[in-house]
Amino acid sequence: MKNMTVQEFAMQTASNEPVPGGGSISALAGSLAAALTEMVAGLTIGKKKYAEVEEEMKAAIEPMHAICEHLLDDIKRDSESFDLYMQALTLPKETEEEKAARQEAMQNGLKAAVAVPLSVAKRAYEIMPYAEVMVTKGNKTAVTDALVATMMARTAVLGALFNVKINLESIKDEAFVAETTKEVEVLEKKAIEHEQKILAKAGVSKSVVE
Repeated sequence: MKNMTVQEFAMQTASNEPVPGGGSISALAGSLAAALTEMVAGLTIGKKKYAEVEEEMKAAIEPMHAICEHLLDDIKRDSESFDLYMQALTLPKETEEEKAARQEAMQNGLKAAVAVPLSVAKRAYEIMPYAEVMVTKGNKTAVTDALVATMMARTAVLGALFNVKINLESIKDEAFVAETTKEVEVLEKKAIEHEQKILAKAGVSKSVVE
C-alpha cells in the first residue's frame, strides 16, 4: 500500500473494500507526522541563527526517518492484522473439540489484531517529544509544520487506540484486557496532554483544536 500514489490510496480507502481502514489511516497519519518533524529539523540545520540547537536537530533526523518508514509499513500490517481472526472463523465447529480449538484460534487472532495498532500508537507517541523540540527550538518559519506534525501524531495515537479498544471488547482473557486497557488509558492521556502542552507553548489556544 505504501507504494500506491496518493490518489490510488485515497480511492482505495473510499471504495467498498474494508481495507485500508481507520487503523491504516492512523499509521499513515503517524508517518506524515514523523516526516514533517524531520523536515523541520532539516530546515533548521545549517542556519547560523539556530547554531545552538543544531545538534538537537541532527539528533532528530534518524529516529524520525526510522519511525516514518516503520509506520508506512504498518499501513499494510494493520490491514492484515485481522487476518488470523478471519481465518479462525473458517475453522470447523462440528465437535466440541473443534469448537474449542476454533474459539481459541479466534481469541489468539483478536490478540494479534490488538498488537499492531497498539504498536502504531506507541510509535506515533514517540514523535511528540521531537515535535515539541521543533515547535520550541526549530526554524520559526516552519513552526506551523511542526504544529501539524504534533496534531497528526496525536491523531495517529488516538486513532490506532480506537482499534485496540474495539478488539478488546471481544477478548475473554480478563487479565490481558485489564492490562491492555490500562496501557491504552495511559497512552491516550499522555498523547492528549502532550499535544496541549506543545500547542500552549506555541501560543495556540486549546479551543482552536477542540
